[in-house]
Amino acid sequence: MSYLSQLKLQHFRCYEKAAFDGLSSGLIVLHGENGAGKTNILEAVSMLSPGRGLRSAKTVELQRSDSSTAWGIAGVCETKVGPVKLGTGLDPLTDKRVVRINGVNAKSQNALFDFISCIWLTPQMDRLFIEGAGTRRRFFDRLVFAFDPGHSGRVARYENVMRQRSRLLQEGGADPAWLKSLELQMAETGISIAAARLDFIQKLQKSCDLVDEAEEAFFPRALIKMQGTVEELLQNSPAVEVEEMFAYQLEQSRDQDARTGGAATGPHKSDMVVTYAVKNMPAAHCSTGEQKALLITMIIAHGRLLAAEKGAPPILLLDEVAAHLDEGRRAALYGILRALGGQVWMTGTDLSLFDSIAKKAQFFNVKSSVITRG
Repeated sequence: MSYLSQLKLQHFRCYEKAAFDGLSSGLIVLHGENGAGKTNILEAVSMLSPGRGLRSAKTVELQRSDSSTAWGIAGVCETKVGPVKLGTGLDPLTDKRVVRINGVNAKSQNALFDFISCIWLTPQMDRLFIEGAGTRRRFFDRLVFAFDPGHSGRVARYENVMRQRSRLLQEGGADPAWLKSLELQMAETGISIAAARLDFIQKLQKSCDLVDEAEEAFFPRALIKMQGTVEELLQNSPAVEVEEMFAYQLEQSRDQDARTGGAATGPHKSDMVVTYAVKNMPAAHCSTGEQKALLITMIIAHGRLLAAEKGAPPILLLDEVAAHLDEGRRAALYGILRALGGQVWMTGTDLSLFDSIAKKAQFFNVKSSVITRG
């Protein structure tokens, strides 16, 4: 089991300095008024895992506005083999993020995968099922990334090559051989992205299907599908054939893509489709409460999947997760989170929402960027 026993921040967001010591696995509650700095702490925890963190912010945006000293985050991760010191922060010379493990610079952020996985749920995600396909696709790709560290690199490579091709097409007069080379790269990488999504979605669906009747009464079982041309072709044809078909489609759509930009088809057009299983109702047609329950179902299933595959549950970061849940659903959620066995950070403005776990969680009050235990 991996969890943070210490967390220290300096010159990060609204914090000049902040520290948490003596943390244990289990539930951690950060309570305080809106704007006190609770979500910034969750973001700091998320920065000890690979990626751009809970808000997908640029490295320089994390800097405390009135400080000239570079921001930094340090934590002690308790692992099966003992404590590991993790650190990340801004390199003032390059404005890039650096990662250190036990005081030694890591070659890449992906080195953090050996110690910590973080998944999160924020109020902004409550509109996931009614927003555009791009929002859901990015959400799903983050889930894949937490499971498969190579996925982020594949997506980045694909988007970079697609931008190169788009620029050449819009400028006109491009060398056909060079365009063909870029399209072959898009096809190869695009198939890898789609295959990774399909592989992950099968595993996530199995995890969703493990929900028992008692749990399903509060958090309904979700049916999850990735809807897209490439993904659908892969389910019916060998990858080599799909790669050839995709490259051919790209070649045929050059004139259209020159006018519109991007590419007419590909994994960048796919959408995550979620259905409320018992009602056979698309999530987009469900009530606001049902949509939030489905989202929580997916996050819990993802946590269980990571626990089963990696041998340790991820750190969960749940921002205002108890808001708008009735008492029964809150109690069920806290029970599920405790049973998962990992470290769970939750925030809330109303302390009474956590009364049922008053003796089962660690509590911290956050007020004007000052943190006190209790």
